[in-house]
Parts: sequence; structure tokens; C-alpha cells
Amino acid sequence: MLNGVAIAVDGAPVEPSRLLGYKGMMYEDVPNLASAFGYTNASWTLKCDLTCDYVCRLLNHMERTGMRQATARNRDPDMPRLPWLDFTSGYVQRAIDSFPKQGARGPWKLHQNYALDLITLRFSPIDDGVMTFSNPRPAAEAGAGAAAAAQAA
Repeated sequence: MLNGVAIAVDGAPVEPSRLLGYKGMMYEDVPNLASAFGYTNASWTLKCDLTCDYVCRLLNHMERTGMRQATARNRDPDMPRLPWLDFTSGYVQRAIDSFPKQGARGPWKLHQNYALDLITLRFSPIDDGVMTFSNPRPAAEAGAGAAAAAQAA
């Protein structure tokens, strides 16, 4: 998972296998990190396309609101942690312990269903009460960005 990339938040190492996956693409308490993981029962790229669309919506929301960090926060300490995939292939089973977990309910539940993901990723609000936004852009930088946008128009 993540090809062995070491993840750290504020200098503290993060173990992906201890985290819940948010909408099948981001990771609990890890700001600004998304990865694409496709379907096991349909075209891999269908889910990857939805993931990329969602990340673009997220980045546009952050730009509009002047925020620089987006972090999914699980506020339910009793959320069951289930394996990321219910897939019996040997190559998955050998690596499943390194994968993040999924929850029993959305947005932590990983659907292997394009129709559900279409609704969840393309049409649901970005600011859903689970995704938190922080680290506002400094006022001087925000003003420079607005000036540049006005000048480009």
C-alpha cells in the first residue's frame, strides 16, 4: 500500500494500517494526502476517475475558502474497523495487513459500487462535517492571489 512511502504528520510517523480510509481515497488524520484505488469488481479506472474528480473539487473548495489543509477526522471512537477489501486473492491477502481499514458506515465505508461512489464522490458536499479545513492562507498571500486573478481576467 502506497508503495512503502513513509508518512509523517508533524514529524510523527504514521502507520497507514492503523488508519481508516475516507471515501476510499484519503486517510484519517493525515492532511492533504489522497491516493487512487480502483474497483476489484469493475474497471479500475472508474473509481480512479471519481477519485480525481473529488480531489479537484476538494482543491477548488480549499482555494475558494483560503484553506491549505484538508483532513478527514473520525469523531466516532466506536467505529468498527474492518479490512480494506473483502477480496480473497492471495496477493491481496498477503498484503491486507498493510492496508488502511474501512469503517462500517460512510464516509469510512469502502464501496465497490460505482453508483454509490458516483453519488458520494461527485455530488455530495465537500464540507461534510468529517473533512476539516485548517491553516488559512495568510492575508497578504490571499490578497496577492486575488490581484493576480483580477489581472489575468
